[in-house]
Amino acid sequence: MKRRDFVKSVACAGLGVALAGRAQAAGERMYVSLNSTLTPGKISWPEFARLAAKTGYGGVDLNLGAAMEEGIEATQKLLSELKLKPACCACPVNVGRDETTFKAGLEKLDDAARFAAAVGCNRMTAILPAGSQTPKDELRKIYKERYTAVASVLAKHNVRLGFEFLGPLQFRTRSPHEFLWRMNEVVDFCKEVGPNTGLLLDAWHWHHAGATVQDILNAGKSRIVTVHVADCAKLAPEDVRDNQRLLPGEGVIDLVGFFRALKQIGYVDGVSPEPLGRIPAGTPPEEGARMGLESTLGVMKKAGVI
Repeated sequence: MKRRDFVKSVACAGLGVALAGRAQAAGERMYVSLNSTLTPGKISWPEFARLAAKTGYGGVDLNLGAAMEEGIEATQKLLSELKLKPACCACPVNVGRDETTFKAGLEKLDDAARFAAAVGCNRMTAILPAGSQTPKDELRKIYKERYTAVASVLAKHNVRLGFEFLGPLQFRTRSPHEFLWRMNEVVDFCKEVGPNTGLLLDAWHWHHAGATVQDILNAGKSRIVTVHVADCAKLAPEDVRDNQRLLPGEGVIDLVGFFRALKQIGYVDGVSPEPLGRIPAGTPPEEGARMGLESTLGVMKKAGVI
């Protein structure tokens, strides 16, 4: 579908889309959360949350650093007034750096986790590299030790940690050693790190890693922390680039099967559309937000999960 036609269809959906998005937030089912890839350009945290509410989202991806600057009470009030669920936020600890940097980040994590829990955001996320300069077994040992420490701090505040694995071939061929990019391997890694860890299950990476609906069923509800969705064109593995994503429903990913599997395991948390590279620079934020919501709701309805 051409962008002009898509935007027209979004405009026609109007209030119905907004109400559908809000309805999800109230019930025990998946809800759509606004992700910053839908709004090219810089938007302040409070305005980003207001945009999510204005365009009908049930949730918003929390900018943890900016929200902490606003404070707990201000953030609680903002989310409450806007009737938004904070779907997830990025874990502020960088485990891939040197020991001193890692420990400095770990020392600050307790405050960040306490804040996140206080504002209702009990899901943090982290990215696992698909390749490395360090041999896999050696790096796995380091990551297991460090993330076990991270998970332990988060557990004190009932915060979960979701690992995002990177599926496209480009991420594992630019380094001499492969690391954790297969979904089943990452689930096994989570079992070793802690019970409050699982996956940030991104449909784009799920597809390009060759994972299946059965992999979602095997992981189960306890290991799915939060969800990102996008679509892709039919491309050879060597031609896939991370910023070539499409809006849900525009490509070849089996998102219907993806969502049905999530429903089957009982997943009822946030779904963040993340079509990296799809929303052109200069697109008005409200337009980009509505495009993401409309496309995601369309696939979710087709899958019968809302």
